[in-house]
Amino acid sequence: ALVIAAPVQATVYLSVEQAQALMFPGATLAPVPITLTAEQVKSVERASDVNVLSPQVKAWRSPTGGWFIADQVVGKHEFIPFALAIDEHGAVKSVEILEYREAYGDQVRNEAWRAQFVGKTHASPLKLNDDIKNISGATLSSRHMTDGVKRLLAIYELVLAHTNG
Repeated sequence: ALVIAAPVQATVYLSVEQAQALMFPGATLAPVPITLTAEQVKSVERASDVNVLSPQVKAWRSPTGGWFIADQVVGKHEFIPFALAIDEHGAVKSVEILEYREAYGDQVRNEAWRAQFVGKTHASPLKLNDDIKNISGATLSSRHMTDGVKRLLAIYELVLAHTNG
C-alpha cells in the first residue's frame, strides 16, 4: 500500500509586531534582549521543571512595567512560536499562538483554552489536567504550551523582574 502524506503548511496567525499591538494596545515596547547565564538557565529549569531551549530571551518591556516575550515550544514534531504578555505584577495578561505547523493540535489557538493562563503567576501550579485543561487530540501541544508558559514565568520571576530595561 502506498501512503502519500500531504505536506503540512505552516499557518502564520500573527507576526511579533501584530501580537505586541494586540497584547499591549497603543504601547511602545522597548526591546530588552537577554542572554541567560548558565546559572540562570539552571535556576529557571529548577524553578519550572522545564528545560530551557535557548539562553536567548526575546523580551520587550512595556512603559507600564509589563513584559512581552516571544518564544517557542515543540508541538509533536514542529516548533510552535507563541507570545506571552505579563502584566506589571508578574501575572499572565494573555497568550497568543503566532504560528502553527503541525497537522493536528491547533486547538491550542482556541481563545477559551488560552484564557486559562490569564492571571497565572510563577507561583501558580500550571499543571495540565489540573489547573490547565487538556485538549483531546492536542495533548502534546497542550502540555508543551503549558510548560512553555511555566518556563517563561520562571524567567520573568528570576530574571526579568530584576532587569532595568
